[in-house]
Amino acid sequence: MLNLAELKEILAQPKNIVITTHHKPDGDALGSSLGLWHYLRQKQHHVQVITPTDYPDFLAWMPGNADVIIYTDKKELSAQLVAQADLIFCLDFNSLSRINGLGELVQASPAKKIMIDHHLDPENFDDFRHWDTRACSAAQLVYEFIAQLLGDKNSIDADVSTCLYTGIMTDSGSFRFPNTTSNVHRITADLIDLGADNAEIHQAVYNHSSENRLRFLGYCLSNKLEVLHEYNTALITVNQKELKQFDSNTGDTEGIVNYALSIDGIRLAAFIVERKDKIKLSLRSTGTFPANEICKNYFHGGGHRNAAGGQSEDTLEQVVHQFKTLLPEYKNLLTK
Repeated sequence: MLNLAELKEILAQPKNIVITTHHKPDGDALGSSLGLWHYLRQKQHHVQVITPTDYPDFLAWMPGNADVIIYTDKKELSAQLVAQADLIFCLDFNSLSRINGLGELVQASPAKKIMIDHHLDPENFDDFRHWDTRACSAAQLVYEFIAQLLGDKNSIDADVSTCLYTGIMTDSGSFRFPNTTSNVHRITADLIDLGADNAEIHQAVYNHSSENRLRFLGYCLSNKLEVLHEYNTALITVNQKELKQFDSNTGDTEGIVNYALSIDGIRLAAFIVERKDKIKLSLRSTGTFPANEICKNYFHGGGHRNAAGGQSEDTLEQVVHQFKTLLPEYKNLLTK
């Protein structure tokens, strides 16, 4: 493992650097990646952000977005950049399986790997780690990496601030989740002072919906919402036919699970969707209910206590049945 002094020495001279993040990047994944990208470019490094897959259109406004390489679109170029990298920053994930086909390339690269993440149970593929499960977002940890570990807060400009603020805002649920501490608010205050326009960022992320996306949301809430009062649980299930009916694009399902969780008395909410190759689950919970435990133990996933995800090779009907049959096991936690 590298220590901080060794990493600082490496970064003292221009290097070839790749930044990557998990598949289907959300606001935190892309915000932390582009925030670090802007910072490292200031220091004359040759830097490239490579995402494993595409991401929602409502993130395309972010400064630096035009320079992002999507691995599935440019596999040969991505492989070349990873192989030639001196450093690879791995942001908002801690298992190489989370970056799909990029995982094998990163594993094989002779580059030093830097993990900046806040998820549980990290794999040991990295050479330096800034990891804290108490952090609300990877963007918070990138801020700490620059401002505290590297001692270079003065280099956080408006572009860096904008990207990091976006990451913190989205992963904290607009600052409403329990891990939004007073320290998080101090960091976001710093980012506003350093150039992040909080009102414009909120407008760009949350008021950017296609007509189809809004109609799809209405359909899910009026036709697909199921409330299991006995277990204080709500779920929404969507199949491939329904996704095609509303011409659903990447990001159109993001956040729908939170509507189910917003129902009075609901402790656990699930959004279960049939993708082309597998079934995806997004779980949200309140209080101490361990959504991550369900995803880890039964659906090849994980995450945070109140926000987790998983997947399955079974049919949509089988996954929904399995999810429902698990609820009696957790009834005491769901109803106390």
